[in-house]
Amino acid sequence: MRLSPIVRLIAGTTLIRLAFAATTGLGMDESYMVTAGRILSLGYFDHPPASWWLSWVAAHLFGTEASWVVRLPFILLFALSQVLMWRITRRLADQRAAFWAVVAFNLSPVFGITTGTWVLPDGPLDAALLAAALCLLHALPATGRRALGWWAATGLCAGLALFSKYSAVLTIGGAFLYLVASRPHRHWLARPEPYVAAVLALAVFSPVLIWNTTHGWASFAFQGDRASGLRFRPLIPIQVWGGEALFVLPWIWLPMIILFLRGFRRGWEERLLVWLAAPPIVVFALISAWSSQRVLFHWAAPGYLMLFPLLGRAIAERVDVAWVRRTVAGSAILVLVSITVIATQNQFDWLGGRLATVMRSDPTAEGLDWTSLRNDLAARDLLPPGTVAAALNWRDAGKIGRGLGPDATMLCLNIDARQFGVADPLRAFAGQDVLVLVLGPVDKAVVEAKPWFQTVEVLPSTSVRLDGRVLRTVTVLRGRGLLPRP
Repeated sequence: MRLSPIVRLIAGTTLIRLAFAATTGLGMDESYMVTAGRILSLGYFDHPPASWWLSWVAAHLFGTEASWVVRLPFILLFALSQVLMWRITRRLADQRAAFWAVVAFNLSPVFGITTGTWVLPDGPLDAALLAAALCLLHALPATGRRALGWWAATGLCAGLALFSKYSAVLTIGGAFLYLVASRPHRHWLARPEPYVAAVLALAVFSPVLIWNTTHGWASFAFQGDRASGLRFRPLIPIQVWGGEALFVLPWIWLPMIILFLRGFRRGWEERLLVWLAAPPIVVFALISAWSSQRVLFHWAAPGYLMLFPLLGRAIAERVDVAWVRRTVAGSAILVLVSITVIATQNQFDWLGGRLATVMRSDPTAEGLDWTSLRNDLAARDLLPPGTVAAALNWRDAGKIGRGLGPDATMLCLNIDARQFGVADPLRAFAGQDVLVLVLGPVDKAVVEAKPWFQTVEVLPSTSVRLDGRVLRTVTVLRGRGLLPRP
């Protein structure tokens, strides 16, 4: 049986992602989510539960935290996202445009590589937002029970998006703005169906509210603090849009922005998509102008997500032009070469230490699971059952805890402990001896660790290694009598 092009595309790219997932270790944020998320909870300090639950379920279902296992739900969700992207574009245009929309979706690194593979909230977020957009496209022209069904589905999907990442509220806000601005569909604001959808979305999101009420609204406070600031910097939004262009790919981003601006004057389906896209693209840029913290470039990705159907139609109309074909082919080659270089370097270390001579540190370590720490410390009898280990910040705690494995309890000796401070609060281990692992020289490690213990003992150091080559040196300390506060 001959498979359709879209089926071959989704199957082929899914297999590539599985191979990439199996040949690279978890990055810093991924390691943090897997390590700090080993204790199941209704809510988490950084983000809502969806991505934490997905990696936890996969690890327990397969009995391992292997990279490809904890990434598998996110790879499958991206396959679903491709199907949804294809369906949405089919409503705007034809099958050819839908195919090219999915191709572009795969080629954009912020979607095709990070969202499509890594253990991050963006995977379930994008799938839920696309599902909500598709349901809304069906709901707006519908009548009677059919309309109620599509609106209910829209609400459930919107709730799942909120259950994945708080920024989903911006896209949901875009849907409301569309209803206000669209004369043909404004009547829905006087009907019960949208409010049924809102109630269902809130019901799906309710575990996050319950968790926050019992944890001092910690998660909301943390995310809200990122938008706070006193100094106005009017040029920073331009920098943010430039960074977003790099993450999306400049030759994809620029046509998207042109189509975005034109879309407000097109048919209702296209106008709906640009209204859904507008809040993340605009709001995060505005926040960057006064935020005291850096706005990360991938935060606005849900906005660009909604523009791929428009881009797919534009590519389909021009794909016979030579430079368009060359751009698509060149983008595919760029992405495939990039992930091949990363994967083979992590497997064979063919670059050796040459990267370290160019950069301050060898980035190869970031793409490895630091299992060499576990092997070395276990050989020295420093990892008996029930070991309590600690790092001095949440980033190192994620990578080190991931390397030590789930049998070791990982603490974070820092005021900013993120989810580590919630899952394993220091007060529960007060007075205990702790194995402290610190990236850095011994003298500095002792100075930073000493306030957390009654006494500190220096042990022989260990290292993160790849085929015998040392990538990171790790100071090993024995902290006697943990103090819950420094």
